[in-house]
Amino acid sequence: MTDEQIEKIRSAVESADHIPAEKKAEFLRLLSKLKPAIAKASQMHQGHAEKIGRLVEASAHEAAKKQPASTGNLLRELERSVEKIEASHPELVAAITEYTAFLSALGI
Repeated sequence: MTDEQIEKIRSAVESADHIPAEKKAEFLRLLSKLKPAIAKASQMHQGHAEKIGRLVEASAHEAAKKQPASTGNLLRELERSVEKIEASHPELVAAITEYTAFLSALGI
């Protein structure tokens, strides 16, 4: 994920009035864990890593909306994408699992 993607996500999360402050902090902490995990995966699986980065960005922006529409589909696609590189990048899978569980717990 690029710094620009992270900054766009950070801005969207921070401006989401419906997400409590402590949940926003957790959301941003999870994103900070994802960035290096995706970067590491991109060294061996650039295409998959880029797709995962796009899905994280799309799901985060959707979650930041007051009435998210397609987050469930995005999260399922994100989980399927990381399964393809699970053996070589377990830390990315763990970070994505934590991220998707967090969004699900938010009710998104």
